[in-house]
Amino acid sequence: MIHKHIEWIDLSVKVGLSSFTPNGGITESHAMITLNDKQLDAENQYKNLEIAIERLKQSEIPAKSALVLKRYFVSDAVNQAAFLNREEDKNIAVSVVQQPPLNGTKVAAWVYFVADSNVHTDATGTLVLQRPHFTHLYNTQLQKGLNNEYAETEYIFDSYTNSLSNYDCTLKDNCIRTWIYVQGVDVHYADMVTARIACFDKEELNIDTHYIASTGIEGKYIDPQSLVLMDAYAVKGIEQEQIKYLLAPTHLNPTHEYGVTFERGTAVDYGDRRQIFISGTASIDNLGDIVHLTNIKKQTERTIENISVLLAEADTEMNDIAQMIVYLRDTGDYDVVSEYLDAHYANIPKVIVWAPVCRPGWLIEIECIAIKEIETTQFEKF
Repeated sequence: MIHKHIEWIDLSVKVGLSSFTPNGGITESHAMITLNDKQLDAENQYKNLEIAIERLKQSEIPAKSALVLKRYFVSDAVNQAAFLNREEDKNIAVSVVQQPPLNGTKVAAWVYFVADSNVHTDATGTLVLQRPHFTHLYNTQLQKGLNNEYAETEYIFDSYTNSLSNYDCTLKDNCIRTWIYVQGVDVHYADMVTARIACFDKEELNIDTHYIASTGIEGKYIDPQSLVLMDAYAVKGIEQEQIKYLLAPTHLNPTHEYGVTFERGTAVDYGDRRQIFISGTASIDNLGDIVHLTNIKKQTERTIENISVLLAEADTEMNDIAQMIVYLRDTGDYDVVSEYLDAHYANIPKVIVWAPVCRPGWLIEIECIAIKEIETTQFEKF
């Protein structure tokens, strides 16, 4: 993994870039793009962000790479929607979530590139990344404004499983990762969880099979009537032997013990690499109790410790992280967390946003993606 930091002063933009190229394999690149100038109006911040993405493609990303995913973290989704509807993005998995960047700017973005790949969007809105042996499926902005979190969650999962069926895929066998954003998480999270459990039961996802790596967090869509919003990633052609679910039992408990249903992390092996998807992780112990109530620095340290143990189960470490998203409940904790992460993990591309976690006592939650080179003839290459 190569980490690089870029600053384009003319755009008031900073880029944290990670590039992974296994021996004889294709390159994956993750970039976290943040703005510096809080005085710029929203239109110009978005304009500079898009220029930065194009400049990144031209100067830092391997030729013939596909821009697969673009997630915007925005401060005001309703009023900034006009800057997000771009014809150029029709063959990119675009995700927009109101989670304001905590450096005080209007927008930040996570972008993901894969070299030597073809992408297209099908008639149902699924972004298809086609590789020789695997088909990677991205569904973003899944929502239905019903002003009822249970009904919306039910609709989202039903729609998603129908989309997967178009590729002879199922939620149980092919979905690797979900991100679920709940408007007013302190109030509406519980019914979303209940609806998700019901959907999982229908799809035979339970404590005897497995769940899905996921983040469930505060987030708002462009339509203020939507209480629940979901992004999802699945792989056609993957076999269960390629997938390992990470537990870290010395530090974390199974999520079903406190009434939720997701995997702490999922590792996926290909012939040339291992991808690790760490779910939203907080300061918690193996009894399910919150550790270090009210202390943001110690919660940050424990959260990182939990992530490190999960990564270790997949024979990876913090230096293998390609990108990191940090969610804070209290905007007043930004300086403490930013300074801590810059001091200890400056190389990792990251963004820090405002997004309360599903339990009020958790001040911070962190998710990440890691990639490590492996060589095995048991599975096809990525």
